[in-house]
Amino acid sequence: MKVLGQLQPQPLWDYFEEICQVPRPSKKEEKIIKYMVGFARANHLQVKTDDSGNVLITKPAAKGREGAPVVVLQSHLDMVGEKNSGKVHDFEKDPIELIIEDGWVTANGTTLGADCGIGMAASMAVLTSTGIQHGPIECLFTVDEETGLSGAFALQQGFLNGDILLNLDSEDEGELFIGCAGGIDTVAGIPYQKESVPAGSIAVRLSVTGLLGGHSGDDIHKGRGNANKILNRFIHEASENYSIGLAEFNGGNLRNAIAREAFAIVVVPASEKGGLIDDFNKFAVKVAFEYEKTDPNLKLSFGEVELPGFIMDTKSRDTLLNALSACPHGVLEMSSRMEGMVETSSNLASVKFEGANEILITTSQRSEIESRKYMAAQMMASVFHLAGAKVSHSDGYPGWTPNTGSKILNIAVDSYKKLFGKEPVVRSIHAGLECGLFLEKYPELDMVSFGPTILGAHSPDERINIESTKKFWEHLVDILENIN
Repeated sequence: MKVLGQLQPQPLWDYFEEICQVPRPSKKEEKIIKYMVGFARANHLQVKTDDSGNVLITKPAAKGREGAPVVVLQSHLDMVGEKNSGKVHDFEKDPIELIIEDGWVTANGTTLGADCGIGMAASMAVLTSTGIQHGPIECLFTVDEETGLSGAFALQQGFLNGDILLNLDSEDEGELFIGCAGGIDTVAGIPYQKESVPAGSIAVRLSVTGLLGGHSGDDIHKGRGNANKILNRFIHEASENYSIGLAEFNGGNLRNAIAREAFAIVVVPASEKGGLIDDFNKFAVKVAFEYEKTDPNLKLSFGEVELPGFIMDTKSRDTLLNALSACPHGVLEMSSRMEGMVETSSNLASVKFEGANEILITTSQRSEIESRKYMAAQMMASVFHLAGAKVSHSDGYPGWTPNTGSKILNIAVDSYKKLFGKEPVVRSIHAGLECGLFLEKYPELDMVSFGPTILGAHSPDERINIESTKKFWEHLVDILENIN
């Protein structure tokens, strides 16, 4: 029995539920590509793919609308795979378990994939509709948006024929986006040597869990805790008072998600265990107070574990703790061009013990100003260079400069006012969208981005508002019918 079978608009929710049955983590989109191609052929629609896996499905205009501009509906095929630490789920094999709760659709202990599954579902509902009076439609489904934008990077000139692009990958109903931040990753590798665990030691596992986390663009300004920063803060302070050996530090997962959980294994002389735990409990109370408004479910816990096989050498331990302490996280600059918008930020995304003798630290920087994106990346590099780390940067991706004179923006604004009796918010978004890359290949594209309300994207708290999804659909249909 369908979980979403009673929701409206039914075709959209039917397709979303189908999509949730198909595993589609980033860089593992083979199954969803096959599903989309099968969907197109089953509905007698033209479909093609490119070498990267991007899918384009086309539908002719409704009768009498043949002369209207070609409109591209764009969404991405992949989803972020994040789960709670106790949840058993394989994102390459298992379907998403859907739940309806208090007017929202969410998942059982994992990310939902409404980012951007709901955009995919809306496109599919348009492609199979018989009552929408639209012009020619192209639906572009890109791969690997979440971890590298490789589908958008690989898009070739001539693959699309559209004049207008509606990006269906935004997460705030009632807001129209006409710009986005560009981004780049800065990755540091800190080498270390293994040392024997001192005799008479005990091992303690320290945990930071329960944080909201969220999208490193959309949520970076909300004052939420970063598990890596919180855990490092305690260990760094404790290392000044106790004979701490660090055997493990693993926190966060994805470059575009704020770290929700972090775990470390430390060893201390048995005689110091009581003092360390007492200080940890005091620290937990202090940090809970600091985040009581923004992260009320923050939990710090500990437990004695078996002794590890080794610890880091003291010099490398101190290098790591100092580097993480100095590494900026959060908003670096607010925008001077658009009130209330973040201009530049950085996310301390993950800390991982990689391979035999290296700790890998992944950070991501965003900015609406291209030069400041690189400035922020250089700031991160400087911190890690001072720590003697090996530093590299990703290629990055460009932002999308707002065009307030956009024709499709005016259509979208007029449509929203007519349907809902109020002005939509028009703004830029600090998150990365693929639109900047599309403009490099198709500089004449007129674009706007919008979507329903999605909260907690990139975390197991992800949920989509049902009523806002209905409004999103009505808005999309009305825009299509008014493009001439």
